[in-house]
Amino acid sequence: MSQILKHPVKLALYDSQGSQLQYFTASFSVLISQHFSATKSAAIESRASSSSGKISKKGVEIWLKAVKEMIREAQAVENKVSNGRYLCRACNGKLVDEKTREMKEFLDNAPKASEGLAMDGPSAGLPLETSELVGEEAVRKEIWACLMQEEVSKIGAWGMGGVGKSTIMKHIHNDLLKEQRFERVVWVAISKEFNIVKLQNDIASALNGKMPEEANKVRRAAILSEKLKRAGKHVLILDDVWSEVSLEEIGIPKPSSSNGYKLVLTTRVEQVCKSMGCKVIKVKPLSEEEALILFLSEVGPNMVQNQTLMPTLKLVVKECAERIGKVKEGEDKVIESLKVSFNHLKDEKMKHCFIHCALYPEDFQIGKDGLIECWIEEGFIDDMSTRQEMKDKGHVILKKLEDNCLLENVSSETVKMHDAVRDMALSITRMNPRYMIQAVENCHLV
Repeated sequence: MSQILKHPVKLALYDSQGSQLQYFTASFSVLISQHFSATKSAAIESRASSSSGKISKKGVEIWLKAVKEMIREAQAVENKVSNGRYLCRACNGKLVDEKTREMKEFLDNAPKASEGLAMDGPSAGLPLETSELVGEEAVRKEIWACLMQEEVSKIGAWGMGGVGKSTIMKHIHNDLLKEQRFERVVWVAISKEFNIVKLQNDIASALNGKMPEEANKVRRAAILSEKLKRAGKHVLILDDVWSEVSLEEIGIPKPSSSNGYKLVLTTRVEQVCKSMGCKVIKVKPLSEEEALILFLSEVGPNMVQNQTLMPTLKLVVKECAERIGKVKEGEDKVIESLKVSFNHLKDEKMKHCFIHCALYPEDFQIGKDGLIECWIEEGFIDDMSTRQEMKDKGHVILKKLEDNCLLENVSSETVKMHDAVRDMALSITRMNPRYMIQAVENCHLV
């Protein structure tokens, strides 16, 4: 009899609280779902901020941890209620009510994205101002193809001053932004007087960040490395590199196929590319055909359509190319730009070897062996035990001048000096005659 009476009691209790319990449970489930959604949203924004170089504010990180604990507790309560008997479910109604209100208050205090995260910067970077690119399409395509290959992580574009290395890379930089294959594209110009602190600051600034006033070199490198890693899959372009730089000392993570990082540098020195393990790509001066295209793009369509003038125009372009170093307008700028390569030579006797090459006529193909013999006679190469050792030293100097884009390798036996480079060398002798005195007195090859 008592067993029969128990059932009406249970039913009465359930009927009186059933609707309220169902309401609490339904509300509870909605809030759990909202918490999951809020957690996912905040976590995504937190990851996004890290990949773009931003640091999530501490409040967001603390709230995310607290939310996970709240969800765990809430699910435990919901399971307890849904799996209990009638009487237990009724008794747990108050617990559901309390937990529901607790969760609602917690959700109301969730940090907003605009308050919890640092300010957004550009998603990948800003386009660079650049001039129209004429010619160099083959080099541009080669560099682009290397960037798209997983196995190529470091690329070095080298060539003499003024051939368009920086212009080509600016166009590639802007194309990378449009393609959106990388999360960040960073461009940094390196000053001729390399300064590691300035470079670190410039890279951090390009990532919309700032380096701390930290004197410890190791810590600065670690901080910058972390910033670049947070940038995700990125391309770092270092423009106008003059000597080998240590990526580790700067804080640049080693690019590899596994992390997707890419490093591109432009330089006038081939050895810089090789010493840093880059895929070496040479940027040559415009060919006569490319120079003609550039000339015709400037003179206008009417001139281009007049086919009878084309032979004359080609001669004009050829003559201009030969005399470009002699044109007074812009001459100083061209010479000063090329002179940087000369000043980069640290050895004084090597500078004499270079200036000596200007004694040869324009476009003259200079025999390597004869040139080295002349250097030896001039005393530009130090005395050694044997003549052969001195000749070997001469070939080392030749290679150094070629690597610095001061001489062009024509064949295994000859080199030549570009007209603009020759004009630069002659301008140095006018300003500093001591470089030419010995060569004029002793050389019999001109």
